[in-house]
Amino acid sequence: MCGRFTLFVKPDDLKERYSLEEIPFELIPRYNIAPTQHITAIINDKGRNRIGQLKWGLIPSWSKDEKMAYKMINAKAETIREKPSFKKLFIRKRCIIPADGFYEWKKIDSDKQPMRIMMKDEGIFSLAGLYDTWTSPEGVRINTCTIITTKPNTLMADIHDRMPVIIKREDESLWLNRDVQDGELLESLLLPFDEEQMKAYPVSKMVGNVRNDLPECIAEI
Repeated sequence: MCGRFTLFVKPDDLKERYSLEEIPFELIPRYNIAPTQHITAIINDKGRNRIGQLKWGLIPSWSKDEKMAYKMINAKAETIREKPSFKKLFIRKRCIIPADGFYEWKKIDSDKQPMRIMMKDEGIFSLAGLYDTWTSPEGVRINTCTIITTKPNTLMADIHDRMPVIIKREDESLWLNRDVQDGELLESLLLPFDEEQMKAYPVSKMVGNVRNDLPECIAEI
């Protein structure tokens, strides 16, 4: 699964990386992003990338209440074209969640050691996501998302049995293009990322508490 990640990039670097005209909200450094929080996401609208914030935990538009969000922080790549909650969104509502690292817990005997996983160049990368808009009985619109996961590469296999789908930079425009509705083509992008470009290191167990959103969370121990 993917349940925590980081993003503390400078706004100008994010704008350049994703060809954004503006960031219409305050982009603050985040060192321990968790489900149910609002996260930064990118969609493509009429040929240009737009950035906004979505609540992490998908609530399908047809859902009767918000309870499903807690069960839908992730979507499995292997079944994404079959599940009612995801199959239409996979064709019509794809997004990118920028990150510069994510956390996973490695089991060591009877203990679990949190690890931070990132690119070797420590740069930004793109998590594959789906989004939807749900309207509450009171008429309040809530924009939500989920992060797609896949089987682990060799680096991640030593840490966990799943990893988030990271879209290759050269495939980002294809993933975001709403006119592309070829399920097989899109599914071909949902592969484990090249482990040769990634690294991992142990961090403090303080990341286990969502209230800890501090630079110390990413410090190697």
